[in-house]
Amino acid sequence: MLDAQLRSQRGGFRLDAGLALARGTTLVLAGGSGAGKTSVLRLLAGLDPLTAGHIRVNDQVWADTARQVHRSPSERSVGWVPQDAALFPHLSVRENVQFGRRSTVDRRPSTDDLLLQCGASHLADRRVTTLSGGERQRVALARALAVDPALLLLDEPLSALDPESRMALRATLAAVIAQREGITLLVTHHPLEALALGSTIAVMDGGSIVQQGTGDDLLLHPRSHSVAAFLGANFFRGSIRARPEPGLAELAVAGGTLVVVDPGGDGEVFAVVPPTAIVLSTGAPEGSARNVFPGVVQELVPEPPHGERLRVAVASSPRLIAEITAAGAHALGLAPGTTVFASFKATAVRGYR
Repeated sequence: MLDAQLRSQRGGFRLDAGLALARGTTLVLAGGSGAGKTSVLRLLAGLDPLTAGHIRVNDQVWADTARQVHRSPSERSVGWVPQDAALFPHLSVRENVQFGRRSTVDRRPSTDDLLLQCGASHLADRRVTTLSGGERQRVALARALAVDPALLLLDEPLSALDPESRMALRATLAAVIAQREGITLLVTHHPLEALALGSTIAVMDGGSIVQQGTGDDLLLHPRSHSVAAFLGANFFRGSIRARPEPGLAELAVAGGTLVVVDPGGDGEVFAVVPPTAIVLSTGAPEGSARNVFPGVVQELVPEPPHGERLRVAVASSPRLIAEITAAGAHALGLAPGTTVFASFKATAVRGYR
């Protein structure tokens, strides 16, 4: 069990986040750069001190500012995998993993078992200076697991890898995490990794957790622009302005009005439009879509891993993000400055309170 209230002030940045996680939980900390994700890991590991708050893991107090308790990193049961792996260059792969083991009679999984579990057994006798980025991360994971940590902390472990290595190591991570009895915290800014690896996802913004829940919770019911932006959805907050016909409602949102399936009742309504539900055309559409917004293309961003699809930002009212195939964008002649019509049906809008 992890019970933590983390408060930290560093220069002009203030972090204030609470965590309560049961044994076996995998929490993904997601969000943009500077949101405070890595700061959370560093506080838990003891690399940075708390300004105020506490950290309790199982029956141990690792930090408590009110009681002036601060255990050093070496006194905490933590496995740490930083972005750069931070392996010892003068040691072999096997020696790097053995570094975390306390004695030759350690009852935890053997070095060979750990390397096998992390898909790195064939690297055991290599020097780490000869390894690729993906291989280094596998070894760093095995070394972190060698101490059988209560907390496994992974800071963007896939960020520096090519798409093929990233996919392979993500599968390894998922298998390793599934076997752990301890708590795992993983930092990422990549939505796919968050959804694939986290039993729970916490989206951070400005040093705070703005929403926490399962992947389905966040996908279906984002509660803020930062959560929706991380997941790649068009998010709106508004109120019912009129009900033009049975079953439909006009939702007044910042920058315009959406026609949606009537959510019923009054008061504030949240609405999400998936980018894939938006159709782009260079002329006024002739279909049955109730939502049609003219605007100018601001940018086209290829979607990973190979750019077969593009995210198209349209300066309409309200502003919209559409996702179309690269071939479709080419056929329409889309480029920044192109005038388009973005359209979608009322049934494509998911309204909720």
